[in-house]
Amino acid sequence: MRMKRMAAVAAAAALALGMTACGDNKGDEGTGSGSKSFAAGSTMERLSKAQKIKVGTKFDQPGFGLKGLSGKPEGFDVEVAKIIVKELGIPEDKIEYVETPSKVREDKIVDGSVDLVAATYTINDKRKERIAFAGPYYEAGQNILVKKDDTTITGPDSFQDGTKKVCSVTGSTPAEEIKKHVKDVATQLVLFDTYDKCRDALKGGQVDAVTTDNVILLGYVAKDEASFKLAGENFTKEPYGIGVKKEDTDFRNFINDVLEKAMQDGRWKKAWDDTAGKFGAQLGTAPTINRY
Repeated sequence: MRMKRMAAVAAAAALALGMTACGDNKGDEGTGSGSKSFAAGSTMERLSKAQKIKVGTKFDQPGFGLKGLSGKPEGFDVEVAKIIVKELGIPEDKIEYVETPSKVREDKIVDGSVDLVAATYTINDKRKERIAFAGPYYEAGQNILVKKDDTTITGPDSFQDGTKKVCSVTGSTPAEEIKKHVKDVATQLVLFDTYDKCRDALKGGQVDAVTTDNVILLGYVAKDEASFKLAGENFTKEPYGIGVKKEDTDFRNFINDVLEKAMQDGRWKKAWDDTAGKFGAQLGTAPTINRY
């Protein structure tokens, strides 16, 4: 009789343990249905417990971050951000998207207006003086957008005669790069806060070209093939990263782990195929994460 009672107690304990284990696994699936377990005091713990996050991205970048009919930005950057958010256990509908143009990306991170930035954000040493990067998760290249019938601009050297105006965005890497190729920066380089304004200036004849990363320009071509084309080949390499606070090494490492896993399990490629890949841009091989 005593043996039967002991067996019953053991069975009950085993059942309870099994139910507890099931409950733990459910919370760690990353389905966005509840908070997950992270190191105490970490950014991951804070965000997961709060069940909300602020993501800085662009609202004017076809294929990467363009405000759609839903009223929310859509594109590759947005989908990559969603992958990260899901691993935090935060539901997709709890993401607050904050418009983050090139010139204010570092400011938004430093002052805490956003928790991370995914916004065609080229990793470079100057920016790393203020913030930190996870990634890269994609490598683009700078190119030039011109009118469909323009045969006079074939690459960056076409601006060396001093007669043609080129538009880019304030605070962007392409704006700095093109300065090396124009004869007179003061008269030839036109800067706006968004690329949409550059595109409109090109269409209206106020400038002769727009320069930024090829994938952004391909988005404009895809939406208006009758008006635009790319001129020449890419002339730089632009590794895109996720911006976070400079001192937040744990959060950067977490994001790097998520990106690396997504590149291996197919989520990264699916995000591309569903967004920028539709414009004819090539994804290429997965870049190597820079764990500096």
